Amino acid sequence: MADKEGKNARKQRPSCLGYPVSIFFIVVNEFCERFSYYGMKAVLVLYFKYFIGWDNDFSTTIYHTFVALCYLTPIMGAIIADSWLGKFKTIVYLSVVYTVGQVIMAVSSIHDITDSNRDGVPDNMTLHIALSMLGLILIALGTGGIKPCVAAFGGDQFEDHQEKQRSTFFSIFYLSINAGSLLSTLITPILRSQECGIYSKRSCFPLAFGVPAALMVVALIVFIAGHSMYIMESPKGNILLKVMKCIGFALNNRFNHRGKQYPKREHWMDWAEEKYDKLLIAQVKMVLKVLFLYIPLPMFWALFDQQGSRWTLQATTMDGNFGAFIIQPDQMQIVNPVLIVIMVPIMDSAVYPLIKLCRINFTPLRRMTVGMLLAALAFVAAALLQIQIDKTMPKFPSSSQTQVKFLNLENTSLPVLVEGQEFVVPGFNASDDYMTLDTTDVTVSVGGRNGTGNFLKEMRHTVLINAGGMIQTLNDTTEKPSQGLNAIRFVNGFRTQLNITIKSDELGFLSPLEGSSYLMVPHGKANFTIGNEDGQNCSYIMQLGFGSSYTVLIPSTFRFGQNCADTIKAVQDIEPNGVHMAWQIIQYFLMTCGEVVFSVTGLDFSYAQAPSNMKSVLQAGWLLTVAVGNIIVLIVAEAGSLPDQWAEYLLFSSLLVAVSIVFAIMAYFYTYTDPAEIESKFMELEPEDKKKKGLEMMTKDNVAYVQSENTDVKQTKI
Repeated sequence: MADKEGKNARKQRPSCLGYPVSIFFIVVNEFCERFSYYGMKAVLVLYFKYFIGWDNDFSTTIYHTFVALCYLTPIMGAIIADSWLGKFKTIVYLSVVYTVGQVIMAVSSIHDITDSNRDGVPDNMTLHIALSMLGLILIALGTGGIKPCVAAFGGDQFEDHQEKQRSTFFSIFYLSINAGSLLSTLITPILRSQECGIYSKRSCFPLAFGVPAALMVVALIVFIAGHSMYIMESPKGNILLKVMKCIGFALNNRFNHRGKQYPKREHWMDWAEEKYDKLLIAQVKMVLKVLFLYIPLPMFWALFDQQGSRWTLQATTMDGNFGAFIIQPDQMQIVNPVLIVIMVPIMDSAVYPLIKLCRINFTPLRRMTVGMLLAALAFVAAALLQIQIDKTMPKFPSSSQTQVKFLNLENTSLPVLVEGQEFVVPGFNASDDYMTLDTTDVTVSVGGRNGTGNFLKEMRHTVLINAGGMIQTLNDTTEKPSQGLNAIRFVNGFRTQLNITIKSDELGFLSPLEGSSYLMVPHGKANFTIGNEDGQNCSYIMQLGFGSSYTVLIPSTFRFGQNCADTIKAVQDIEPNGVHMAWQIIQYFLMTCGEVVFSVTGLDFSYAQAPSNMKSVLQAGWLLTVAVGNIIVLIVAEAGSLPDQWAEYLLFSSLLVAVSIVFAIMAYFYTYTDPAEIESKFMELEPEDKKKKGLEMMTKDNVAYVQSENTDVKQTKI
């Protein structure tokens, strides 16, 4: 009766060009949901680093914990949908959880809610951390829970004879996934790079998280709007649970019959024959055979998912100026989906046919091995790039050292003697570089005039000098400016007070022979206005890169007028990021090639080797390898003690090469099977087998006795 009602219900569904209208709502829902997820994820590691203030390692750890959770929860979602609520209710309920999580995440990034003194820094960071962790947990439950349901729910909307339309739907469905991730990875970093706030301006994480939250609201509304048009099938039980129960029974039965008096069986799964039919057992054997090959796979995902963490953090130390446009560090992730769109058809239509023409047997498992090696090579490229980046990074003093440089406020050169080292500081200029000293109390001679400098450990200092000796000691920044900003300060060598402003930021009046605090200025053209109490102004323009620091000297020869800026001298304390972000394209290209031959091939291989009713089991296993891979990253990031980032890249690369060798050996001994052929044989033998074998179940004192014509009486607890 239920089947009959279902068929009648299907006939009443509206359609357009042979396609159910209901799939429009599902495709739009998927696009918005993927935009929401990838948009939030693109800026997540920078939110941890710049807003919350965690270091690179802990930011990486929490990022990969979140990703791992996102790939563990699909198993939960599949079980709930198939065994309890059905796909529609599961998608709706978990989408509500998902939406609430995105909203909480956006609220957690509003610094003004706890910034009582309005200095731009939250006063109660614990609250922001708690809100963000709650938001991420809800997002992981939502996105993971609906992941296995949406595509399958879309497939349910088609009749059995609409195979062509169903295939087209899945192509459009996955296109919407790529479109959502591509656009969000492009847009949300731009939103993050803006400045916003009620009382003080900071990177606009509320907008970067708020737009994905709004898209998730749209996704939920659109999906519910199509409610009356959907075909909703009742839960039929989850095959994954059935497989797990079958495996559990086999292990338990084998353990209970571990004595020598019990005859051995061909396979340990054969110990499930007392309760489960041979077809199911054969199907489980095929699944386990493929799942065994999955054991080495998490190492690939451990490298692959670092595109959103370690590689993004690497990009923050690079130059993102591409001339016509500026690329944000978190936007570099867009290279992967763009290359995917390009590389998949190239591989399918050119590379694989060419390999076949060369008579090379490039089997799926060999392709996957090559994919793993390409990912390892990508991390070698990342390590080489990191070495070049490290060469441009400043060497800050250790815990027992101090660093000093001298800025000459005179028009003529001055000789300086420090700890037996003598050098000349040019007029209106600074000494060549910082001196690293192992003592903090230093005797300094400037132009023959002796003095004592009391410097702080682990600090950098700029000493202002003139013909009279040392004037003042300034504390310099001891970290490279983050977020691509530049630290700029001014020293007034002029005879009167000066006021320096840029846009809405004002340093206030600087007295003669005084240094200012730092202003954090974005890259590009910075136009400073230097004024005095009489209302005279001078415009001074600096062309800034990313991550630099300058001390700008306004000399005694400064004059207001047409060419007032000509005498101003900018002394570079920290070099701007010198390695261009375009160099990351090499490692992204290698990783994307690895993904195409590994991931696409792996999914195709898994489906080809899986029984017809257990493809979802292998899908769950595949997602589990992604989760385990992210767990590997967080373990290495938190427990690793490697001093250099390039060394960690090489460690991951070496581990993946070792795992690739193990996988290649496992693949060599793997025998390809045809699940359909095996299933058909069992389907033919099963009726005859049931006639031959009279199985009699006798229950006594909670013990089942199973007797067959070919075996002795066996005893097993129920």
